[in-house]
Amino acid sequence: MTTTVYQIIRRPLITEKGLGVKETQHTVVFEVAPSATKTQIKEAVQTLFKVKVDSVRTANFHGKFRRRGRAEGYRRDWKKAYVKLAAGEKMIEYAETA
Repeated sequence: MTTTVYQIIRRPLITEKGLGVKETQHTVVFEVAPSATKTQIKEAVQTLFKVKVDSVRTANFHGKFRRRGRAEGYRRDWKKAYVKLAAGEKMIEYAETA
C-alpha cells in the first residue's frame, strides 16, 4: 500500500517555538502521520517542497483525557517532526508574518 506525501505530512505547525526554531536552527516543524518513519518524512518533504533535508527528529504525543460536561474522552495521538534543511537551502515559506 503506497502513501502519498499529503498522508505523511499533515500540516505545518506554526507556533512561537516552531518559528523560533525556524529562524535560529534552519528547521521547520510539521505534524505528521503517527505511523510515518523518518525516512518517509524526509522523502516527502524533499518531493513536496523541492529542498534537500539534512536530518529529521520526531516526537510522539499521547492524547490527553478531556471532559466537556458529562461527555469525556481522549484527544487523538499525534506525531511532530522537526525537519532540518541542508546548508545553503532556501527556507520553506508556509506562513507570511506581518
